[in-house]
Amino acid sequence: FCAHASAADKVRVSVTNYNMSYLAAGVAAKRGIFKEEGLDVEIVRMNANVAMSSLISGDVDYTMIFASVIRAAMRGIPLKVIAVLIDSPPYAFIARPEITAMKALKGKTVGIGVYGSSNDIIARMMLERSGIDPEKETKLVAFGSDAARFAALKEGLVEAAIIAPPADAQARKVGLNVLARANDLFKFPHIGLGTTNKKLIENPHEITRVIRAFIKANRFVRDHRQEAINVLADWGRTQKEDAIASYDSTWQVFSPDGAMPDDGMRLVLDDAQKALKATRTYAINEVTDAGPLREAQRTLGIKSK
Repeated sequence: FCAHASAADKVRVSVTNYNMSYLAAGVAAKRGIFKEEGLDVEIVRMNANVAMSSLISGDVDYTMIFASVIRAAMRGIPLKVIAVLIDSPPYAFIARPEITAMKALKGKTVGIGVYGSSNDIIARMMLERSGIDPEKETKLVAFGSDAARFAALKEGLVEAAIIAPPADAQARKVGLNVLARANDLFKFPHIGLGTTNKKLIENPHEITRVIRAFIKANRFVRDHRQEAINVLADWGRTQKEDAIASYDSTWQVFSPDGAMPDDGMRLVLDDAQKALKATRTYAINEVTDAGPLREAQRTLGIKSK
């Protein structure tokens, strides 16, 4: 399978940050994977609102800002998710030294980022999976940034907090406990690729090549620790020590096949339905199109799930 493009096709992909969550884009660009697929890709940093309007207008061709695509599609905007790249969020629960298990958080105060944000939702789901009713049996307090949550934990303002890498590695260094990681408990797709229905109709061949590039990049991240860390440090302008910590606590959630797991997608849709106060249940195929993904998997010799 090779890209039949006389000149590389110019493609723009939006991300919210040059960080570990979006590392597949950095790896595909820096390691020449996009070029292998006959693609000349520009990675553009945008906040979610701008990314959605740019996708709809055709100013960008694809976005990795997965949750926003799902919510837009549920509101009737002609967009679809075409692959999942990170199939669980990289969040971890960290706690004070005297707390050693999730079950021990019953009756405790827990630090989250912002009410209604993805880390709040994931924190509640992790507590529920551990047999705790987050509404009645814990007190959830919003502290904003990871750094603020970490500080609140060290100062004893909360007994536990949900944190993203590399803060979990920093927590261990100061004697705090990592109680559980979200990906130990459930699949909840976190980063993926989205595009327009128009692109799906007009250029499915390009979409397949873009998905192939991202699957190859994800596999590179999983299989080549040192080179992936180097790309993160360079592309993400991340301190080497932080790049190592981020990589080591996150690499295993990079999907090796781009699959959109039904159970995880259902959780994401149910959460979006609540957030949008939707009055009906949405089917997974209303917000996804797996055709180009299946073709990408077939040409890479991956069995479709």
